[in-house]
Amino acid sequence: MRTVKATAAAVTVALAAGAASVAAGRYASDAALKAPPGRPLPTEPRLTVHCTAAGQVTLTRDLASLRPGTYGLGGDGTHAVVGPVLDGAAHSVDTVVRRLERVTHGTPRSGDRVWFTPNLHLGDPRTALGLDYAEVAFPGELGPLPAWFVPGSRDLWVITVHGLGATREHPLNVMEFLHRQQLPVLNLAYRGDPGAPASPDGLHHLGETEWRDLDAAIRYAVRHGAEQVVLYGWSTGATMALRAAAHSALRDRVAGLVLDSPVLSWEATLRALAAARRTPAALLPLAVRAAQGRTGLHGDRITQAAHPDRLRVPTLLVHGPGDTIAPWDLSRRLARRRQDLVTLHQVPDAPHAAMWNRAPADYEEKLRRFLTPLM
Repeated sequence: MRTVKATAAAVTVALAAGAASVAAGRYASDAALKAPPGRPLPTEPRLTVHCTAAGQVTLTRDLASLRPGTYGLGGDGTHAVVGPVLDGAAHSVDTVVRRLERVTHGTPRSGDRVWFTPNLHLGDPRTALGLDYAEVAFPGELGPLPAWFVPGSRDLWVITVHGLGATREHPLNVMEFLHRQQLPVLNLAYRGDPGAPASPDGLHHLGETEWRDLDAAIRYAVRHGAEQVVLYGWSTGATMALRAAAHSALRDRVAGLVLDSPVLSWEATLRALAAARRTPAALLPLAVRAAQGRTGLHGDRITQAAHPDRLRVPTLLVHGPGDTIAPWDLSRRLARRRQDLVTLHQVPDAPHAAMWNRAPADYEEKLRRFLTPLM
């Protein structure tokens, strides 16, 4: 009798442990599959505002607050733009003083918890940049997809598509530059974004299904005068661009790709985000399996779309070794395998999807040199 009870207890413990592992795997996979748009990814540390003064803000000393470049500083109900670390300011061992370029929303106050974001702008192209634009919509497989259209005189359109945890405000960073090149820009909101249809399961698929919304944007552009398009994506938006260039029925209209911090392995990205949630290393494979079970994700599909042999058009790849979410080595390998088509611009000391922020003028010059022959 004691043996039966012991066996039953062991089975109960095993089932409980199994259920707990499944729950832990689901929670860990949420870091990527349920990343809310416009909120920081778990890799981005929370900092404290210690004080503000004319033209400067003092933040917790951290590798993030020491990053070179210009960034948005997000908070609950606030947003500002910060420039470089001020070398002449009085830094303490625990704080960093950066230039406060402008406050775009709310008022950062002492004690506020904030985070760095690539987004410098809030609002639409007119309110953020003073650019004329049209709010347009076109049919996608889940319903109408909204987009901002900034007109230009050329018949080469640029379709911009943001990545994981971002919104269509992120591409506003380069909108003025693209407008100066007289390029029409279609800035897409896709499934799961504010104002766009929700994914049926409420989850992100890391570009696996979302690329079909980008395909719908290509169809809209061609119907409205685009002879050719450049697909310009960040993070999982870059994954979507690769998928569309490989599988769209209109892929012959794709003249080029701009891939910023591309996610070329969804497993690696999911593991990185889950680890940033302090998921124990032993549970990371469970997070991967949970993501597969919940979404049907399969690494081979993304790998096939990003395979060097699938590339058919000139590609500007902008990435760097400081990206802890999308492995830099995969981008470097892709560029090395297709030197005939891929131009690699390496950006040091820049986090995921913030390559422009590190050195905007240098980034835009590389972008200008790439786009000019395509115009």
